[in-house]
Amino acid sequence: MPEKVKKQFKSQPVRLYVKGVVLGFRRGLRNQYSDTSLLKIENVQDKKATEFYLGKRVVYIYKAETEKKGTKYRTIWGRVTRAHGSSGTVRAKFLRNLPPKAMGGRVRVMLYPSRI
Repeated sequence: MPEKVKKQFKSQPVRLYVKGVVLGFRRGLRNQYSDTSLLKIENVQDKKATEFYLGKRVVYIYKAETEKKGTKYRTIWGRVTRAHGSSGTVRAKFLRNLPPKAMGGRVRVMLYPSRI
């Protein structure tokens, strides 16, 4: 019988996402547009740097009380649509609007699909 061979990684596992934070919803002085969320992506400081992330997938992961499909974790997927202002903030639209609990919460900005 052949013995089981353990795979050894030569390097650390690769993380396919960049961390981000939900700032809130797009808004004016009196109106709030909850269909568009504002995100701050880690290490993105200006409008020029946001161009790489346009079209990238975003996921908000949260933990629920009841287990569904074998897990207590649930996700809401979205996409980065455009820059917001000149300080590296981006706008994103999610399949379902993010709940207010998500404000200040973490999101993952996936490094796909590639536009290069």
